[in-house]
Amino acid sequence: LAGESLSASEEAAKARGTAVHLLLEQLPWIARADWQAAATALIPDAGLVADAMAEASRVLEREDLGWIFAPDSLAEAPFTAQLGQTVLQGTIDRLVVDGQRVRIVDFKTNSQCPKVPEDVPEGILRQMGAYVAALTQIYPDHMIEPYVLWTRTANLMALDPDLVTAALKRAALP
Repeated sequence: LAGESLSASEEAAKARGTAVHLLLEQLPWIARADWQAAATALIPDAGLVADAMAEASRVLEREDLGWIFAPDSLAEAPFTAQLGQTVLQGTIDRLVVDGQRVRIVDFKTNSQCPKVPEDVPEGILRQMGAYVAALTQIYPDHMIEPYVLWTRTANLMALDPDLVTAALKRAALP
């Protein structure tokens, strides 16, 4: 609720998530040997550095996830789109456009990571549905593929566009 402050554990989780996101945004452009120094410079809270660095490194060192962090991927890609009567503005963690395909990757630092797309929290499904709707307008001739990258487990989960679109419809945007 507006006006309520976050608990200490919620504040810590938010700070941790922000730190991991920052490292996943910045470290791909930095030589591996310099990651630790970069993490120390980027994250003001020394207590967060080791944990965030371990999580980001697990993700970045997975060869099968390399396409997400390739030089032609877009980090923190801003977008604006009209959804019904609502103008949606947002930022996508990673956007990869190649050929006739657009891949949306959202990083989630949740401590509990679902094993199947049907168990993904409704809010995340709605968020991904909004991304799919927006990018369908921006790239009308492309196939849009949404993914969640669960950073705790370094697990990339493909989401069915119909699943996320249905979640967005349940949000009943005007």
